[in-house]
Amino acid sequence: MTKLPATWPKQVPELTPDQKRIQDDWMHYFHEVLPQRHGGLERFSHEYPVRRAATGVTLEIGAGLGEHIRYEDLSNQRYYALELREDMADDIRERFPEVETVVADCQRRLPWDDDFFDRAVAIHVLEHLPNLPAALDELVRVLKPGGRLDVVIPCEGGLGYTLGRKLTVQRTFERRYNTSYDWHIKSDHVNTPAEILQEVGARFVISDRRYWPLRIPSVNLNLALGFMAGRM
Repeated sequence: MTKLPATWPKQVPELTPDQKRIQDDWMHYFHEVLPQRHGGLERFSHEYPVRRAATGVTLEIGAGLGEHIRYEDLSNQRYYALELREDMADDIRERFPEVETVVADCQRRLPWDDDFFDRAVAIHVLEHLPNLPAALDELVRVLKPGGRLDVVIPCEGGLGYTLGRKLTVQRTFERRYNTSYDWHIKSDHVNTPAEILQEVGARFVISDRRYWPLRIPSVNLNLALGFMAGRM
């Protein structure tokens, strides 16, 4: 049976107030604690986007607590961090005062002129966006012609990723909140690698792909996928 194309924006299940509270708490816990427990994946996620030297002006969308910034050489670029949550943006400002931190939704019009950035970075972000095409259209707009997009996404839906999650973060989540993990992940990871690659490929030229940890080009056998793309 042929899978129908995604309809954008996707309809995300509505959460109860208690579920929203849990999800907000989990977001901070996830960024602050869990990276220390998954060192290999963490290193790949942040080292892959800096394999090629960056200069000029860079935009990171969904910057979280600024975990990726310490991997970047800020001496050769102006760095902008875009984060949806004000409290997390405040953490970035405190940790990295040399970075320009902005609170905004990357799925809406961004507060920069056309052709402003030389590079954009999205690390474990695109899988979360119900209106992924709108976000990518904005990146096309604010990137200069030939500008670079560096992406890392989870192998969501793959056998290896699903099993690994059940044995790690799902257990932690369910113990911490005494509730099912299913409602959270269904509202959090809304896009698959295939959908993301299709939408990115319609707007950018994908020039490099790297799977982790096996490097075999299979979503089922890996945990993460990094790729670099250039604006057409």
